[in-house]
Amino acid sequence: MGALGAAGTAMGAGSGPVRLFDGKTLNGWIQVEIAATTLPYADISDVMAFARKITSGSDAVTVYLRGRMQDSVKDAAAAYIATGDTTKAANSAVARVIAKEVTQILAGPSIYDEARFRGVTLRPETARLLKRKQTDAARLNKMLLEDAYASELHQWSGPGWVVKDGAMASTGSGRGVIYTEKDCERFRLLFTMRHVSGNPDHQACVIIYGTRPPAGERAVDALAGIQFQPPNGGRWDYRPGKNNNGGDLFTRLVNPGYDPHEWSCVEIVADASKGTARMAVAQPIGSKAVEVLRFEDSTAGKVGPIAWQMHNAGLFDEFKDVTIEANPKDNGLSTVG
Repeated sequence: MGALGAAGTAMGAGSGPVRLFDGKTLNGWIQVEIAATTLPYADISDVMAFARKITSGSDAVTVYLRGRMQDSVKDAAAAYIATGDTTKAANSAVARVIAKEVTQILAGPSIYDEARFRGVTLRPETARLLKRKQTDAARLNKMLLEDAYASELHQWSGPGWVVKDGAMASTGSGRGVIYTEKDCERFRLLFTMRHVSGNPDHQACVIIYGTRPPAGERAVDALAGIQFQPPNGGRWDYRPGKNNNGGDLFTRLVNPGYDPHEWSCVEIVADASKGTARMAVAQPIGSKAVEVLRFEDSTAGKVGPIAWQMHNAGLFDEFKDVTIEANPKDNGLSTVG
């Protein structure tokens, strides 16, 4: 690891591979639950039902929420309902619009009012947060919203990552990341992984060139980094002003058609000074790896943490045997050939 991390010292050059996960604890990693204070679009579990409530619901919470929304958002929800199109694409499109607006509301003043929430059953954790003199307003707002729309929204259910059977395992709680305490510059990352299940489904995600949040500030979504999706080469560019599939910045050399539910060995070699990264995958473990994906953009290279991303609630992924080699002799892929 080339630079000093905010929470630890740097790894020196020539130190050889170092374990980043001991199989017993999450020491050396930091969890950020983006979904704890925002509404990711994928966490709207019943888009049509939520849209109907926004446009015509008569309960006090919905009336308040509707009054805080822009007309354009309400119009988008009404148009979606009118079409009756509940395909994945249509659901995703309107959910993104609604979720962005609701997230803005969550970041504002408290949405709680005793009369407004009189008919809502609050979870014990929500009730505890309400009683605290000082609490994160956005976190409380999110909990209140989940309680009010228990059938339409996924409910955040605790830490995003735990140790399970010797693996770093996501719990399906909600969108967020777990990232290294130390920053990385030029490195070879090796790990084994599998995607267990997802509802809604999404591939496992690795973030490089992420932005570490300043002390006392919240992390940005996906650390505004570059996303690799093993084992078959999905990708995304989360940098400010991007939030797209990266276009020709990524080169997918092959889609190996690996089963994401089986264990794979993954190697990522990255060089922040050049803005390059390469990913190779072997399945089954022990077999010869094939290079699947490349990325290159000199403006993207950044000294920062490495992260596993839980893209949305309901996802269960596992990572083991995580090692990193700082400043390897070359940028070649050791598992290929």
